[in-house]
Amino acid sequence: MEPRDIVTMLRQAFPADIAGEVVHHGQTAVMVRRERIKAICFWLRDEPRIAMDQLLDLCGVDYTGMGEEYFEVVYNLYSVRKRHMLRLRAQVPADDLRIDSVSDVWAGANWPERECFDLLGIVFDGHPDLRRILLPEDWQGHPLRKDHPLQLPPDAEWPPMTELRAKAQDLRRFDFKVPLAGEERHGQD
Repeated sequence: MEPRDIVTMLRQAFPADIAGEVVHHGQTAVMVRRERIKAICFWLRDEPRIAMDQLLDLCGVDYTGMGEEYFEVVYNLYSVRKRHMLRLRAQVPADDLRIDSVSDVWAGANWPERECFDLLGIVFDGHPDLRRILLPEDWQGHPLRKDHPLQLPPDAEWPPMTELRAKAQDLRRFDFKVPLAGEERHGQD
C-alpha cells in the first residue's frame, strides 16, 4: 500500500485529527494532533490493511526561535508484513511539553521516549519509567534544546566534570608518549 493510501484511510478514520501532510523527497509525513497520538498509533497498528507493527524510530525536534514556538515528536513507522512506511509528526507547544507515551502500543518506544525526554525535556505521559537515559540524573537542562548554552560558564559546570578533568590530568603521568604540560620530551620514539 502506498503512503498516500494510508493517509486517505487516516483522514477517513480521524477526520478532525489530521492537520496535514508533507511529501518531501518521496517520503510522506502526516501531521497529527498530539492529543490523539495514542489512538492514531493504536489504529495504525491494529488496522489489518495497514498493520504498522514496528516503530523504527522516535525523535524530537526543537523549532523554537525560528518564528515558531513548538517542538515536534516524529514517529517513523513500518509494517513488516505489508512492507510500507509512514511518518507521523505531532507538534508539542513549547509552553506545555507533554504528549502521551506510545510505549504500550510498541514496546520499542520505551527507550527512544526516554532519550527524547532526556535531551529535549518532552514529557511522555503514561511512560512506565520516564527518567534520564544518557545524562546523569543530576544534570541540569536538556542539551538538544536551542536555548541550552553551547558551553557553560566555569562556575556553572557540572561538579563531577571538574573531578573527571582532575583525574584525567593525574592519569596523564602514565602516558609516556605525550609530555605533561610544561615538560619537554627527550629521547627517541
